[in-house]
Amino acid sequence: MITVGVTGGIGSGKTTVCNIFGVLGVPVYNADTEARHLTNTHPEIVKKVSLLFGKDIYNNGQLNRNKVGALVFSNKELLQQLNAVIHPLVAAHFKVWLSKHRYCSYVIKEAAILFESGAYRQVDKVVTVTAPQGVRIKRVMRRDGISEKMVLDRMKNQMEEKEKVNKSDYIIACNDVDLVIPQVLRIHEELMV
Repeated sequence: MITVGVTGGIGSGKTTVCNIFGVLGVPVYNADTEARHLTNTHPEIVKKVSLLFGKDIYNNGQLNRNKVGALVFSNKELLQQLNAVIHPLVAAHFKVWLSKHRYCSYVIKEAAILFESGAYRQVDKVVTVTAPQGVRIKRVMRRDGISEKMVLDRMKNQMEEKEKVNKSDYIIACNDVDLVIPQVLRIHEELMV
């Protein structure tokens, strides 16, 4: 079985690409979704995050993501501390998930910070999804209801797109010009061989 990491900057179109792989029957693990789930349900994470940010960071058992985002995306040290709590447990969860899909030709791990977190070491191939920065900013502002400054703060904490592209096996352009489905199908056909 081949493990494929799908990454790209915030708003690049990773989820769109992974949804297409999913329609093709490929199991997709979304590391960001799982991290969000674990921050609300895993006792060790809840305890450590509460120690890091204070007990009021949780409201009715739900992490106040807007408050955390405002704090960590303007403070790299705090972001690193948060990632040190979450990433090891997400990596362990991925290994369990992977064992349940070992008979598939290939699986996808979607992770925005695949390289930054070191999760690229868990995959055999990497697909980077790209889009122009202006398109990405508009997508995230619309999707998350946040300001342009907040989007730019988040972008600053991610690896440059060019660097991701240089470390990748495949590139998918997810902009308003290129058709995404044919690009995904080409990769899918190659991985099914």
